[in-house]
Amino acid sequence: MPETKKRIGILISGRGSNMLALADAVRDGRIPDADIALVISNVADAAGLTKAAARGIAIITLDHRGKTHEQHDQAMAAALREARVDVVCLAGYMRLLSPWFTNEFKGRVLNIHPSLLPAFPGLHGARDALSYGVKFTGCTVHLVDEHLDHGPILKQAVVPVFSNDTEDSLSARILVEEHRIYAEAVAMLLHSDWRIEGRSFK
Repeated sequence: MPETKKRIGILISGRGSNMLALADAVRDGRIPDADIALVISNVADAAGLTKAAARGIAIITLDHRGKTHEQHDQAMAAALREARVDVVCLAGYMRLLSPWFTNEFKGRVLNIHPSLLPAFPGLHGARDALSYGVKFTGCTVHLVDEHLDHGPILKQAVVPVFSNDTEDSLSARILVEEHRIYAEAVAMLLHSDWRIEGRSFK
């Protein structure tokens, strides 16, 4: 029998740039033997939902308002389990996941962050890099745990900071690298033998 394709679930809150990059990587075979099974957004008018639907990808909106954090995460988990996902990718998802969720999908949730973690966690990686005056920054793909931008690192890419950079120009160059290494990390997670030793992904 042919090998069953791996199934990817993606969580978004906005434009879905990294979601589309992952979909392109699946289509082009850079994430082999995989499908995007489901895109979930907590924001009903997120632009990424329209883009996903245009690709024929199943979409769900799960509004977090009026629910506890864990109740919302349980609803997402139910949808992801129903879609039989093997890995969950955060792609501009703007809420912290509860410890319940990260434990439910332990070792199967990935995030992309626009800095070289552990430097500059949080919402404004490029802005913080410029403010601090670093000469290099970049992006990081990491496993998600119960702490903000904290889990074991799978891949990083370095991006130089130029003297005339603005937050927008630096963010745009970082985003190019995000699209590249996120696909590489997902393929590695799905199709290679790996283990975690301490904080090291091997």
